[in-house]
Amino acid sequence: MNIITLRYLTLLLLLFINGCAHESEYEHGAIYKVDAKQLLEDIQFLASDELQGRFPETEESRMAQNFIINRFHSLGLSSFQDDYEHPFQSMNPRSGQTFDNIKNLIGYTEGGINPERFIAVTAHYDHLGVVNGEIYNGADDNASGTGGLLAAARYFSENQPANSILFIAFDAEEQGLLGAYEFVNNPPVPLEQIVINLNMDMISINFQNELYAVGTYHYPFLKPIIETATRSAPVNVLFGYDSDQWPQDWTMASDHGPFHEKGIPFVYFGVEDHEHYHQPTDTFENINPEFYVDAVQTIIRVLIHLDENLDEISAASGR
Repeated sequence: MNIITLRYLTLLLLLFINGCAHESEYEHGAIYKVDAKQLLEDIQFLASDELQGRFPETEESRMAQNFIINRFHSLGLSSFQDDYEHPFQSMNPRSGQTFDNIKNLIGYTEGGINPERFIAVTAHYDHLGVVNGEIYNGADDNASGTGGLLAAARYFSENQPANSILFIAFDAEEQGLLGAYEFVNNPPVPLEQIVINLNMDMISINFQNELYAVGTYHYPFLKPIIETATRSAPVNVLFGYDSDQWPQDWTMASDHGPFHEKGIPFVYFGVEDHEHYHQPTDTFENINPEFYVDAVQTIIRVLIHLDENLDEISAASGR
């Protein structure tokens, strides 16, 4: 039995033993249980050598796109045009490299009460590709967030939200947040109808059971909602890394940044930097499977609370 199989079987056993306890601890009743097997299979495929690090405009990037598109189709997500693809052209402002056919993938679930009002759930699916002959698989960065996006889309496809929810898989984040900037500059719905952005980027490698919810320094009205949602959660949700009071300020570190620049409140879920960050060792074998499943479950719970409290968020932010 190899180490991956052993860790996977251990995870399933722990989930079985602890499942009922986790469910009963949440304030509003039983928590939705993510499909751990599907979630781990998703991140394993997206971070496999077959996808060669998912660099934009490569055949392997197209494989990742097809994987996400097929899942959007299977979940019955709505689209804004004939398909989920939103192609665009852009340039990396640091390197000057141009891209002629990069693609954001966008689906949505219509809200049952306020269909004209949106939560934008985001994660980037690209990574660094092959560098000096080595594959940069990007398991944590950001196959993990993409897997979380698909899990959240599954939940809300089965449980209609009060407000509409956009599920956006961004391309070319590693090239300067190009997908996110394209979205906020050419949105499929008016920006004033987007009340909040929840972004996932690096949510699978942590062995202290710590997940950061970033953004409440800028939008303090979000903190009590997140605290309520994560009370007795299976991971410890911490706040910070969103001002100069911290060693790093992550306000513009990922795809939530362009939303923030447009005045759209955000909460960004991620882990602290680790030894595998932007290294060829960021592989499926080095993630923490139990933490990853628990983190995604916790993030979905926060999404449920954001949806339930969007009136309050809209009033506090003036959106």
